[in-house]
Amino acid sequence: MLKLALSIIGRDVRLSMRHGSATTMVMGFFVMVITMFPFAIGPEQNILQRVSVGVIWVAALLSCLLSLDRMFQSDYEDGSLDQFVLSPVPLELVVVAKCIAHWLTTSLPLIVIAPLLGIMMNLPEQGFSALIYTMLIGTPALSFIGGIGASLTVTLRRGGVLLSLLILPLYIPVLIFGVLAVKAAIGGYPVMEHVMLLSGFTLFSAAIAPWAAAAAIRSGLE
Repeated sequence: MLKLALSIIGRDVRLSMRHGSATTMVMGFFVMVITMFPFAIGPEQNILQRVSVGVIWVAALLSCLLSLDRMFQSDYEDGSLDQFVLSPVPLELVVVAKCIAHWLTTSLPLIVIAPLLGIMMNLPEQGFSALIYTMLIGTPALSFIGGIGASLTVTLRRGGVLLSLLILPLYIPVLIFGVLAVKAAIGGYPVMEHVMLLSGFTLFSAAIAPWAAAAAIRSGLE
């Protein structure tokens, strides 16, 4: 089972790297959104520092939404999703593998370039390690929760808008705990409370997403 999950992850990562459009689009959108803020609110360092954490996290959430509709769509179009449903392999395991592949090709590149954009947004030095740490913990929840929304809209044409409406409210806890943890680190306050809440939400989403997404896929294909 583990070998099959790794093969699905490797397949999706190779396809993403071969085409490159989804990852490039997500990274380009992430950079463009953050870059526009200094032009919109002015170059004042104090203002940029105040909004830097929130801007980076919001841009990351919106960037992850761009590629969610393709998580199962390509497999649905070429018939692979039907084969996964009919095969003896648990569909929940397939969902977990697809969510991990989505995180590797979408959120991980954003985490890599986030510190550079933090410099542009005048993020305080104390916040860089906390930003990377919280994004590593919190962004997997974006893929798992997004997997539920992607499974609900996989059989719909142009379901991207509906997907955004379904998923964005569920992303709010990740945004709140992630921003609070970084701001606590910048202010010199304890961060473990926020980190533990963020970790708990990620673990909760990882626990329920495979079952909910698998049930939605089976219902949609019937």
